Amino acid sequence: MSTSKERPASKNARSLSGLLPFLRPYRGRIALALLTLLLAALATLAFPLALRGLIDAGMAASSPGERLLALKDHFLAMFAVGAALGVFSASRFYMVTWLGERITADLRNAVYRHVLRQSPEFFETTQTGEVLSRITTDTTVVQTVVGSSLSMGLRNVVMGGGALVMLIVTNPYVMGQVLLILALVVAPALYFGGRVRKLSRASQDRVADTSAIAAEVLNAVPVVQSYTQEAAEARRFDAASEAAFDTARKRTKVRSFLVAFIITAVFGAMLWGLYQGTQAVIAGKITAGHLGQTVVYVTLLVSSVAVLAEVWGDVLRAAGATERLVELMETRSPVADPAQPRALPAAAGGSEVAFQGIAFHYPSRPQTAALSDIELRIAPGETVALVGPSGAGKTTMFQLLLRFYDPQQGRILLNGVPTQELTLAALRESVGLVPQDSVIFSTTAMENIRYGRPDASDEEVIAAAKAAFADDFIRALPEGYQSFLGERGVRLSGGQRQRISIARAILKNPPLLLLDEATSALDAESERVVQAALEAAMQHRTTLVIAHRLATIQKADRIVVMEAGRIVDIGRHDELVARGGLYAKLAAMQFGMEGGEQA
Repeated sequence: MSTSKERPASKNARSLSGLLPFLRPYRGRIALALLTLLLAALATLAFPLALRGLIDAGMAASSPGERLLALKDHFLAMFAVGAALGVFSASRFYMVTWLGERITADLRNAVYRHVLRQSPEFFETTQTGEVLSRITTDTTVVQTVVGSSLSMGLRNVVMGGGALVMLIVTNPYVMGQVLLILALVVAPALYFGGRVRKLSRASQDRVADTSAIAAEVLNAVPVVQSYTQEAAEARRFDAASEAAFDTARKRTKVRSFLVAFIITAVFGAMLWGLYQGTQAVIAGKITAGHLGQTVVYVTLLVSSVAVLAEVWGDVLRAAGATERLVELMETRSPVADPAQPRALPAAAGGSEVAFQGIAFHYPSRPQTAALSDIELRIAPGETVALVGPSGAGKTTMFQLLLRFYDPQQGRILLNGVPTQELTLAALRESVGLVPQDSVIFSTTAMENIRYGRPDASDEEVIAAAKAAFADDFIRALPEGYQSFLGERGVRLSGGQRQRISIARAILKNPPLLLLDEATSALDAESERVVQAALEAAMQHRTTLVIAHRLATIQKADRIVVMEAGRIVDIGRHDELVARGGLYAKLAAMQFGMEGGEQA
């Protein structure tokens, strides 16, 4: 998916057709809303007829008493029209507003669910702030149109169309001239409408740029402040905001000119029609009531065109927003469930994992191999450690095993079944992950641990916390397990966040456990107790461990040494040190040569 600066502009207002799947479930309510809209418009169109009768009846009567009696019924008729207009307008407002809120909520939820299913490849080319802008800003624009502008537009189409028909029926010669004038307005209006549409899409893209910058910087405030880059980041955001403002200014300028042109042209045409009408009254060809009716219909037509000019600008803007949302919804993850998934067989004592001829490069770095010729089998219940310098491919193996990506060559088997033949849910439910960077959600300690198994009881959550040696510090929090941990766990130390993450994995109790530098954020004392908890958790399950601190993996059944995306050695700690290869060098740097040999 390309960035906002690379996307082509929207083609036309037909982009709103992307909303049809969200409108279909509410066909009944839409029909009811259209009915109330039509009735409100018809009530408005009935007003000039009642007014004509009132004027003609009042002027026709000879004495004041007769005139009063003649006016009474017409006033009652006008009141009935007004009451009907009030009831139907209120009903239309409620129904349309409800639809706007409901459809926007459905759209926002659908986009969010879709984004959650995307593979990491999606986020390599799309900024988080860009996605947030589409979920918030773009859906708000759509809500404005669906919940307000579109209703106003349809109402004024009916009302303006009805007024035009009545004018043509009652004044065919004059309205023929008026329509000829209005036909000359269409071409310039379409031209300026196209300009508004393009600038509307560009404006939404520039707003998305500001959201992307803000999301990036706010997630890295400590780094920004530690390097005293607040002013520089503020200037970068200011520049993006100014670009968004400048594009919005251009859009508003063109849209204002469009509105002014349409209203002026239509008003001029209508005045010509009124001039012809007054001439007809003077000549005795029509009555004063007929002229009054014509004046009201002309006013309705002019006001309807003015509203439609405004609404058309909103529709064009919403077309750009809808296109951006549909574009996001049409993004397909390269990692998906198979058409005919296989069941994952159970394995006693943990999962069996096999990497067969794996070759892989990241989509954003197609020329650089992240893994090459990987052959590795891990028996059920075995603990295998992956070691090597940064960039050796250790974390990439975890990502392929979890099917965040699929390899370009080879396959990965879990209990004898290729992972690409399993559903993503079945695969990932059998794997527990403790990442290097602990993820803490903005909720309580209890719910953060329960994230590993949402149906777990409070007692099971507490037992997992005890196993991860997190129970003591959680109980010391102001509200214990119900304490809110803050955004990204800002109220906890790095070691405490890691123990919450470990407790989460223990609670999940998977047959395959992946530990990515699981003790890297712990102090020496915490590392010892958590290491003991992890060793207990490793029992009766298969465990893969990524470790830079070799002291934590000396008891592993096997150690796989990786370099530049390849496996360069496999063995136990003592064997690898004795061979004097890369592992021995790493051990020497961490323990000192003598300590590495004794370990």
